[in-house]
Amino acid sequence: MKLAFVSLGCDKNLVDSEEMLELLSRGGRYVLTDDEEEAEAAVVNTCCFIDDAKKESIGEILSFAERRKSGQLKALIITGCMAQRYSEDVLREIPEVDAVVGTTARKRLPEALDAVIKDGVHGAVYLEDKNAPEETADRLLSTGGHYAYLKIAEGCSKHCTYCAIPGIRGEYRSVPMPQLLAQAKDLAAQGVKELILVAQETTVYGRDLYGEKKLPELIRELCKIEELKWIRILYCYPEEITDELIGVIRDEPKVVHYIDMPIQHASDDVLKRMGRRTNRKELEETVRRLRENIPDICIRTTLLTGFPGELEKDHEILCRFVKKMKFDRLGAFMYSKEEGTPAAKMKPQVPAPVKRKRHKELMLLQQEIAFRKARAMKGKVLTAFIEGKIAGEDVYTSRTYMDTPGVDGTLFIESDEEFMSGDFVQVKITGADGYDLIGVPVPEE
Repeated sequence: MKLAFVSLGCDKNLVDSEEMLELLSRGGRYVLTDDEEEAEAAVVNTCCFIDDAKKESIGEILSFAERRKSGQLKALIITGCMAQRYSEDVLREIPEVDAVVGTTARKRLPEALDAVIKDGVHGAVYLEDKNAPEETADRLLSTGGHYAYLKIAEGCSKHCTYCAIPGIRGEYRSVPMPQLLAQAKDLAAQGVKELILVAQETTVYGRDLYGEKKLPELIRELCKIEELKWIRILYCYPEEITDELIGVIRDEPKVVHYIDMPIQHASDDVLKRMGRRTNRKELEETVRRLRENIPDICIRTTLLTGFPGELEKDHEILCRFVKKMKFDRLGAFMYSKEEGTPAAKMKPQVPAPVKRKRHKELMLLQQEIAFRKARAMKGKVLTAFIEGKIAGEDVYTSRTYMDTPGVDGTLFIESDEEFMSGDFVQVKITGADGYDLIGVPVPEE
């Protein structure tokens, strides 16, 4: 049976999708297809972190629902965060959905599909304890095979006032280190050269299992895997970034000098209402420590604008902070009210036009900073990770250590040489186009 599988949301959700794809590939009963029109069954792994994610998930579900209603699809299964959080609502509002499978019940997806297709079951809900211990599982990689994500933990125990993740994914549960090392070795044996560490928060890895933070130790062990060339760390909460972690990033050759550090805001008043565990002075000190110890560190951050009670003076504080810090990479989201969170009841809520205006101002400010930084790269020689080639042109697409796939920029390499995806090439930067770089290979001596 031809099966369409749509994975939405974050890279952590993508790891879940890869686990489910591996389960479905066993036994030869299902053949994956990218052509949704020829699919006989469909699975949508949903996201509901913010309003835009909910809308995207609902749009995908409704698209398949039309085909399920007409009989072209024999089964429509919804998994992921929306299935976990809104299982009854999904079944009630979209009756074409045959079953919902929660985040910790994903191993039961083949069972759910069989129940629908073989036994005609409709409206089934598969939910398990959202705080169940997290373990690794075999995966069918969807990233091309040269890089992969390693999800080192599930859930979150920070309970920021705007975030629904603890209610959906449960409290923080680290994956045992031996399991992570075994999976990393398996991924490397499959040809993975870049391993990207992800979790809702990577920096507190191990504290729940071992009584202390173990991320530096995990990284050092991963660096011993010979086939791995790059290790990248995402989702580091600033208050948890220790000198030991900074030292590992600096001293381990395989760890790229890149850190993703979501800060959300820079106004102490807003940070306090958000339930964040840091303030502007501490944020500035963390950035200083990173740049002092690792001069070429690329710092990515994420901001949330329009939080309830955010005043114009708070927004101005944030803008001044962004100008001062000059982050290498920055993304901003407009606050969206998440039911069941403390922030949803806070007053006053910022009007949508004001949120849009502040978001636009922030992004234009960062654009100027990012474009200037890109132009300043001219003449530098960087290692590039080849990702592909533009059809009909002597131009390759690649990433530098400063670029996480699907999130940051691209280095376009102009060359008539033959490179393969996954190759590492030394490239001299010849120019910039907005956020992206342009370069040529450095001749081998």
